[in-house]
Amino acid sequence: MIIIESKRKKTATILKKYPDAILADVTSSAKDGLVKLSPFYPHGGIPVPFSEGFTATCVEAIWQGLKVFESCDVDTEMFKNDTMRNIKRTVRRFGKPLGHRKGVHGTELLGYIEARKQIYIPTYKWVLENKVASIIERLRNASNDGKTIVLLDYDTNADVENAKKPLSHASLIKAYVEGVYPYGEKKPACEEEISTPIKKKKSTKKGNNKQLDLFND
Repeated sequence: MIIIESKRKKTATILKKYPDAILADVTSSAKDGLVKLSPFYPHGGIPVPFSEGFTATCVEAIWQGLKVFESCDVDTEMFKNDTMRNIKRTVRRFGKPLGHRKGVHGTELLGYIEARKQIYIPTYKWVLENKVASIIERLRNASNDGKTIVLLDYDTNADVENAKKPLSHASLIKAYVEGVYPYGEKKPACEEEISTPIKKKKSTKKGNNKQLDLFND
């Protein structure tokens, strides 16, 4: 079973609710291999949607780079950012956001929700399939093995249509593992290929906080 909880919550509070859970930080501040699941992680070579010949370092660089503001159009230099820092393009600096351009040289501007569906969600799926497949496989195996895994994310909104809150990438991880990823070809979890066995490792502990020590490739 996979649960989404806020990283801002105290560990003790989460473990009180899920006493046998494995806590898995999937944010950019993760201290283990799970940091690779962060949209800020610079995998490199990620295709920019609707932009033949363009690739980017991370999902967030694409999301931010294709934004269009009152005073600034797309920023292809953002695609090169591999520092996991300074990737945000803000209203304070560039003015009112007008939308996301559908491709570097596109003429169409996508609204916030439509951009989620056509840019962010497909791009993150590409990363899950092409950059972190082994992590996802182990996560699926652990879940199918009856373990309760709590994915920690700064955002917990799983509703793609909710424009008032940022979309949780942890919710997309959960959806992908369970075979119900939004806006794309869906494959029920029960039809997934048989996964290779998990190599058992001793879990490290910090107080009562169990760590998922399976993803440190």
